[in-house]
Amino acid sequence: MIPKDLLKKIRFIEITTSRLVNTVFAGEYHSVFKGRGMEFDEVREYDPQDDIRDIDWNVTARMGHPYTKKFVEERELTVIFVVDASSSGQYGTRGMTKSELIAELCALLAFSAVKNHDRVGLIIFSDQVEKFIPPKKGRLHVLRVIREILIFKPKHRATDINVALKTLSNAVKKRSTVFLFSDFISKDYAKLLKIAFKKHDIVAVVVEDPSEKDFPVLSGSIELRDAESGETFTLKSDRGFKERFKSQWQKRTIDREKIFSSIGLDHIEIETGVPYINSLVRFFKTRARRFR
Repeated sequence: MIPKDLLKKIRFIEITTSRLVNTVFAGEYHSVFKGRGMEFDEVREYDPQDDIRDIDWNVTARMGHPYTKKFVEERELTVIFVVDASSSGQYGTRGMTKSELIAELCALLAFSAVKNHDRVGLIIFSDQVEKFIPPKKGRLHVLRVIREILIFKPKHRATDINVALKTLSNAVKKRSTVFLFSDFISKDYAKLLKIAFKKHDIVAVVVEDPSEKDFPVLSGSIELRDAESGETFTLKSDRGFKERFKSQWQKRTIDREKIFSSIGLDHIEIETGVPYINSLVRFFKTRARRFR
């Protein structure tokens, strides 16, 4: 039985995101992701104008003269949401936690997928994969995916992007469009991200809270608890703390962007409390121009 307040929240997200899908977001998803892949259709006799790289050498050897593979544009996509459900996702200072923002972003993209008759799947992870929903079509399936993201209570607190990437590579055989949602505060994920990117079209969605880069000025000291380790510590304000805090954030950002750049991975940066639709539309238009 789903609590009434959760049903109300799911309904609100559906109404809000459906409106965006049908107005501001209309066409952006389709133009960027639809038809990016090709699937095998049949073999036919080789024509001199065909690309020699498409010759089917097995059939050619069997028939005694050249045959080529014919491909058609994929008629549908498989979209996989890979969602970081570690405890840091429960953080938010602008009226919304990072996990709530992720749910809304997933809803927007999922309803865009439904509109285009695509399949949607979900991988939820912390420092282990905690839930895998195989991709399917339909509005009811999408609502289930959104509900799972909103209500899911992870068994573990920490983050390990590698476990999600391993499951993605092993469990999702068909080339898919993958949205990887996380704050990317995780170690040594570059190698497996590169491997997964060779198989799937991955878009990294970096979700942060503004206070994570610009910590508020403190007066005296404050007791804090690390959401993922559970450890508590006392933070004492001093003249250079704010600068050191921002410097650490900048280093994490530079290191993360170096990884994305070295792989050739597209990414979007989203913050809680900041309207995201313009960032999404700008990203998709930039990507669409690159694929023309």
